[in-house]
Amino acid sequence: MSTQSSKTPIVLVHGLWMTPKSWDTWAEHFRAQGHEVIVPGWPGIDDRSVADIRSNPEPLKGVGLRQIADHYEAIIRALPVKPIIMGHSFGGVLTQMLADRGLGAAYVGVEPGQTAGVVSLPLSTLWTGFPILSNPFGKNGAKPLSKRHFHFTFGNDLSRAESDKLWEQYAVNSYNRVFFEGVSSVLNEKSGVTKVDYARPDRAPLLVIVGEIDHVVPPAIGKALVAKYQKSGSPAVVELKQFPGRTHRIVSQDGWQEVADYALDWAVSHTRP
Repeated sequence: MSTQSSKTPIVLVHGLWMTPKSWDTWAEHFRAQGHEVIVPGWPGIDDRSVADIRSNPEPLKGVGLRQIADHYEAIIRALPVKPIIMGHSFGGVLTQMLADRGLGAAYVGVEPGQTAGVVSLPLSTLWTGFPILSNPFGKNGAKPLSKRHFHFTFGNDLSRAESDKLWEQYAVNSYNRVFFEGVSSVLNEKSGVTKVDYARPDRAPLLVIVGEIDHVVPPAIGKALVAKYQKSGSPAVVELKQFPGRTHRIVSQDGWQEVADYALDWAVSHTRP
C-alpha cells in the first residue's frame, strides 16, 4: 500500500469571504506528509478564481449553510474512508454540522464560529458582521468585503498596505444568507440552522483552535463552544487549544506551520475509524 493511501485523507473547509486558495499553506504542508487533501469550494465558488467571483458573484446569492453542508457531505461520502475534517471560521461551523452527521474520523475547528445555542457574541464579532447584518433586505445578497473591513477582520496584525495586498489575493464576496443564519441560530438551539447534538455520544474527537487576537472569533467564543460540548454529558472528546498572537488569518499568518502541525498531530492521534 502506498504512503498516500495508507494515511487518513483530509478535507479542508474554507470560511466566509474566502476560497479554497486560503488553505494553500496547510494543504501543501499536509500533502508533503503523505495525506490526500481535498479542498472543495462552497457551491458558487467551486474552483473559480478570486477575480472571477468578484466580477460575477451571482452564484453565491441565496446559498445557505444547509446547502453548503449537503455539498460537502456528498463529497465526503464518495471517499473510501472517513476523512479528518478541518474547517476555518464558518468552515468550522460547517465542520461541526458535518460532525453531527457522523462523517469524519476526527475534526478540527480552526477559529470556528458558534453553533446554535452558544450565545457568546463579543463586540468585535458583531462589528465583523455589521456590513451584512445592517441590511436585512440583503439577506440573499453577496456583499463585497471592503479593504477597510478586511484589515479589521483578517489583517489586524498588519499595516493597512500589507493587508490590502492580501485582500487582492484572497478576499471574495459574502454569502449574506450564511451570516444571517449563523447569527439567528445563536438563540435558537432547538431548531436553528446550525443546530447540533452536543450530547451525541458517538461523535469522533473534536479539537477547537482559537487565536489570541482574533477579531472575528475571539477566544471567548471557542471557550464557550467547548464548554457547551463538555457540559452536555457526552463522553466524546472535545479539546481547546489557544495560540498566542494569532489573528483570524491563522492558517496563513507567519508561523502557520506551528498551528498546522499541532492540528494534524492531534487529529491523527485522535482519529477514530
